[in-house]
Amino acid sequence: MSQGFDDLIAGYRRFRETGWKQQRDRWAELKEGQSPRAMVIACSDSRVDPSIIFDTSPGEIFVVRNVSALVPPFELGGLRHGVSSALEFAVTQLEVEEIVIMAHGACGGVNAALTRRFRDAPPGEGGFIARWMSMLDEARDRIVAEMGEGPEAIRALELESVRVSLANLRTFPCIPVRESSGRLRLRGAYFAVADGVLHLLDESTGTFSPA
Repeated sequence: MSQGFDDLIAGYRRFRETGWKQQRDRWAELKEGQSPRAMVIACSDSRVDPSIIFDTSPGEIFVVRNVSALVPPFELGGLRHGVSSALEFAVTQLEVEEIVIMAHGACGGVNAALTRRFRDAPPGEGGFIARWMSMLDEARDRIVAEMGEGPEAIRALELESVRVSLANLRTFPCIPVRESSGRLRLRGAYFAVADGVLHLLDESTGTFSPA
């Protein structure tokens, strides 16, 4: 059932009466600052809330959500710095120990990338989506050449989006130096909405397996 604003406020009041009171000590601690050990980059899709999937408490994960859980490459002159600034803060200021890229099944952004649904659309009518999803163009063309544009191709591109984002993460100067010294670990994940199974990427083999 969809939530309207009144439903959100009702939920907030339940939170104040239950969750906030039950974790009062935790909230008192958090008012002094945060020190999450992990950053999760996930899709904005309403079905894939990282705090629910990973069953976390407030303050445990630093979360960035955007269309299709993508990370842009390190760039100085581009216009896509929302994710970059959050990443920079998490890595250099919070000094998180893990970064998790979590894609998911039935992703509308990936579907748009594969079908090029918003190609040539003006900004505000799909153009922003097309520009953002262009990060998957190379992977998209390779996958379509191999298997067309059916359901298998969509799934393949959803998985490939994780690898693309991991590769883009490593273009940020602050990432490789921490990764090589063991202070930071990058992980890829894929949440299958249909069955609720989380799959983890083994970068040594390039394969995803259930957690």
